Amino acid sequence: MARNLLKNPSGEEQLEFWELTENGGNQWMVEDMPGDCGHDFCSDGVTKYFATSFELCLKRQVIDLMAEGYSSEQLDAQPVVNVEDWYCGRTDCGCTYQMTVSLLDENHEVMQEFKPEPVILDPDSDDCSWRQISNSFSEYGPGLRHISFEHGGQDAKFWNGWFGVRVTGSSVTVEV
Repeated sequence: MARNLLKNPSGEEQLEFWELTENGGNQWMVEDMPGDCGHDFCSDGVTKYFATSFELCLKRQVIDLMAEGYSSEQLDAQPVVNVEDWYCGRTDCGCTYQMTVSLLDENHEVMQEFKPEPVILDPDSDDCSWRQISNSFSEYGPGLRHISFEHGGQDAKFWNGWFGVRVTGSSVTVEV
């Protein structure tokens, strides 16, 4: 099985290894499962999550694939790149979730990007339980050297605190 190239994907090391690209409101927070007005996670190994605030909170990791041990020959063969993320809302406050994953060349130019429309979670119309989003990249051309993974969101009611989207269990794998 391919290894997860994201470091600290579930907040076990607080915000270590993450670049905070937007840190609004009360900023990012790491909380224990299931949290206030939350849901248990579907895997026993995940015990923490990242929580967003009332202004936009985004965090990013840029993976240097050569530093992770991949050769230019392996990467130029265009291996499948899989990305996965888990998100949920609270049962008392709506929120939005967004993510952008980009395959980058040596100059950090975008080769291919996965940027779905932001997801709105509303506790009045759904249970806001943990949901998975995933994508597989292929046929993106030779030259892949970096992967940028960014995600986050905010709450919908602008409540002071950490009432926004929760994220955990993120992963980026390369099938060589």
